[in-house]
Amino acid sequence: MTGNKTKKISVTESPSHFDNLEKMSVEELITNINQEDANVHRAVQKALPQIKELVERIVKRMEQGGRVFYLGAGTSGRLGVLDASELPPTFGVPDNMVIGLIAGGDRALRQAVESAEDDANKAWNELKEYKVDELDTVIGIAASGTTPYVIGGIEHARNNGLLTGCITCNPNSNVAAVTEFPIEAIVGPEFVTGSTRLKAGTAQKMILNMITTTIMIKLGRVKGNRMVNMQLTNKKLVDRGSRMIMDELKLSYELSKELLLEHGSVKKAIDAYNG
Repeated sequence: MTGNKTKKISVTESPSHFDNLEKMSVEELITNINQEDANVHRAVQKALPQIKELVERIVKRMEQGGRVFYLGAGTSGRLGVLDASELPPTFGVPDNMVIGLIAGGDRALRQAVESAEDDANKAWNELKEYKVDELDTVIGIAASGTTPYVIGGIEHARNNGLLTGCITCNPNSNVAAVTEFPIEAIVGPEFVTGSTRLKAGTAQKMILNMITTTIMIKLGRVKGNRMVNMQLTNKKLVDRGSRMIMDELKLSYELSKELLLEHGSVKKAIDAYNG
């Protein structure tokens, strides 16, 4: 691994602005947590130019069949898997278009896997199983920016011609140093010192939402402001889809639902009716 190993001040590990938390009332605790959370929006807003730069390059690659891979450990890894898993039902895309990899594998989604994040070669070995190439993008998610699993995966991916991005909450971190298009959301110290499941996790989730929602819209998976390609996995979504068709085509609910169930998606139903 050739990443920058220089010791840096870690914002994510710096002391909380609050102390004696155990002496606070419930009202004080939730009010102060909410106060800290207000900083997340501002931190993400400052990172918008970095997010834009990465997303524009991802869209071009995905238009040619490229994929996105997330790499992360702990909370960061879980957030990547969560974001990837929500895209097929929401936008009707294959489940291999955006893939979340977490140090320690699927078991790590529910429980900590000891030392899983310390293997700097593991992520690249996992990526190679997907036969990655130059059209693919690897995004490392690491609040501290020091996770070997993520840094190693990014280094190997970049050395093999893949587009690389990262989401971190420390400035000038090791993962940013090896990444082509880093995103830094500096949210400041956590309410509970070092607990990056709090503000850092919220910032990461917000950025992941931005990245993939924007990509899906640019790839034509949304019409107007509607999820016209969503999977019809329950009665609620069938009802929502039927009402979308009603709205668009000015048909009865019954006929709209019939069209939806016949064609399998709002978009296909509308296209078939208009065709």
